[in-house]
Amino acid sequence: MPNLFIDNREVQVEDGATILDAAEKLGIEIPTMCFMKGYEPSTSCMICVVKVNDRPNLVPACGTPAEEGMRVDTACKQVQEARKAALELQLSDHVGDCLGPCQVICPAQMNIPLMIRQIAAGKLRDAVVTVKNDIALPAVLGRICPKPCERGCRRAAIDEAVSICLLKRYVADVDLQSASPFVPVCQPSQGKMVAIVGAGPAGLAAAYYLQQAGMACTVFDDHEKPGGMLQYGVPQSELPRDVLDKEVGLIERLGVKFKGNTRIGTKLSLEELSEDFDAVFVGIGADAEPLGLKTGRNGIEVDGNTYQTNLPNVFAGGDAVRKRRLTVRAVADGKEASVSIAQYLSGQTVIGPTKPFNTRIGKIKDEEKEIFAACASQSPRVTVSQNGDGFTDEQARQEAVRCLHCDCRKADHCKLRQYSQKYDARPSRFKSERRSFVQKVQHPQVVYEPGKCIDCGLCIQTAAKMGEELGLAFVGRGFEVRVEVPFDRTIAEGLKHSAAQCVANCPTGALAFVVESQDFDIRTRLTFEA
Repeated sequence: MPNLFIDNREVQVEDGATILDAAEKLGIEIPTMCFMKGYEPSTSCMICVVKVNDRPNLVPACGTPAEEGMRVDTACKQVQEARKAALELQLSDHVGDCLGPCQVICPAQMNIPLMIRQIAAGKLRDAVVTVKNDIALPAVLGRICPKPCERGCRRAAIDEAVSICLLKRYVADVDLQSASPFVPVCQPSQGKMVAIVGAGPAGLAAAYYLQQAGMACTVFDDHEKPGGMLQYGVPQSELPRDVLDKEVGLIERLGVKFKGNTRIGTKLSLEELSEDFDAVFVGIGADAEPLGLKTGRNGIEVDGNTYQTNLPNVFAGGDAVRKRRLTVRAVADGKEASVSIAQYLSGQTVIGPTKPFNTRIGKIKDEEKEIFAACASQSPRVTVSQNGDGFTDEQARQEAVRCLHCDCRKADHCKLRQYSQKYDARPSRFKSERRSFVQKVQHPQVVYEPGKCIDCGLCIQTAAKMGEELGLAFVGRGFEVRVEVPFDRTIAEGLKHSAAQCVANCPTGALAFVVESQDFDIRTRLTFEA
């Protein structure tokens, strides 16, 4: 039973144990992608490398036996840089989008693909929750947004973009017209008060998310009714005021207080607000200059990541800080600033919202269009008037199934993505001309995308363990090696019994379920029974 030291901590392990086993016994996490307990280590991904004694070369922890007297370092600079490089090499051959192009281009970073799938499945309550995670005024924006997301929609390269904006409006309208519109649960009071200057889209969004975080918000505005330019500038024909008033009412139901006819800088100074409240968010647009904050060419000067002004407890966003006046951008500013304000009020370092890791396929080739469209409806875009009644239930579902599902089906469970975020890996460091997008959809439950495979072999071992007649195998040589079903047979033929377990064991999104919202245990049982 060898004794060894890992990060200067002593541990004794059974004969035959690996460095990975020893680290686990100490509670020290060593990242792995190609390794899984109960399976033979392939030592292929090299993200589990560690430094042993004074050896010049790093070794994979998953396949290196623990030896008496070893001194292992799991976190030195050499190890960190090697892991990052290993990830970047994997990313250099990766063909897949973590996030859908529509979500990436949306200023609010709303999870548009998830909303669309929830609409297609008839899960409208889930869909409105998804929308409101990022957009506080979806019924408003569903009517007046300039639709940057649709410019990013990959379906446009095939025929016409999915009607994302109208689908968002549909979800929000159904919710507003329901007997109990969605109101999120707020965290317990944090004992902090925030003043919101301006009841326009930025201020309303900031209040919506801060109140949920347990911060008591009071919104000050020089007009009688909240809404800012939405209330007093946008034509009624484009934005019926009852829609705006209903969405503002839902924000008020969270506990947000509104004080109209109160002009900050006249009746009440910003300095007084800063003293009376723990933090202040300024979102009053073009009239922000008299407040005494440092201004620049585009308005109030703020830190681009945190929205913090030259006064530590004062933040600003929306038209107050930028010339391009888009309601969706203002709403996004309010949401993002609320993260920074919550960090400030809880005593954390103010860094703003974390940017999610993402890889991009980029522009699709003509020969890839049919492959992308394989999982989507071939129906043409459903067209209705932007200022009319919007989609019916049937029209919304018909439009929703046109989505190509460009985002990764396992984005939240992909180890390559998780570790790339952790180690700040750069997808473009070793990038060359990408290989073609391939998507195999012959299996009724599983989609296989070889471009996301890291050749770990776990699915090959899984299929063999579960007695598949064909299973999977490595095909090709060198850089051209790929995991395929032998003899050019289909995934459906290769994975008759083990599909669900192969998906579960796959460390990336290479193997994923066609419908990812079902319960795994149910899917596993159905697969095995089949």
